[in-house]
Amino acid sequence: ATQNPVETRGTFPLPEAQLDRFLLRVRLGYPALAEEIRVLELQQLRHPIQDLAVVAPLEEVAHFQQEIKKVYVSPAIKRYLVELVRATRESSDLYLGSSPRGSLALFRAGQARAAMDGRDYVLPDDIKNLAEFVLAHRIIVDPAARLRNISAGQILQEILRTLPVPSSGFDDREGSL
Repeated sequence: ATQNPVETRGTFPLPEAQLDRFLLRVRLGYPALAEEIRVLELQQLRHPIQDLAVVAPLEEVAHFQQEIKKVYVSPAIKRYLVELVRATRESSDLYLGSSPRGSLALFRAGQARAAMDGRDYVLPDDIKNLAEFVLAHRIIVDPAARLRNISAGQILQEILRTLPVPSSGFDDREGSL
């Protein structure tokens, strides 16, 4: 989903319950000068969407979704990510912390990142690197913190800084590594 916050006529912010259903929130920003010129060139005669082709059949996508669920997440890393999400509920700078849906989203995103990196196990760094993308849109900054210009991302970074990081977690995996 996309949202243009500048011209909001007909575009409204989603309520928290709906935002919570998006796995990640990624802010793209503007392209560099050369990239924006390339966009113009690519669309001068034809829109690139007209040349899109199927890159993977539906069955293959469904198969990969099932395979990602098999990526190992150690008990230590499960505990770490749940403690991270729970810390959002206890932060005095947050009016509303993340729900258990945030824990599940971070769990699945961690599995996907590990698989994309060619691993069959999740590392603490997977969770740390994904935390803001997965959780920032699931929390509400307290008005007093907002007045101090504290963002959701800053709060999450502070939680990550103070939360003890477990070992890699795959050393307690049964019969491997």
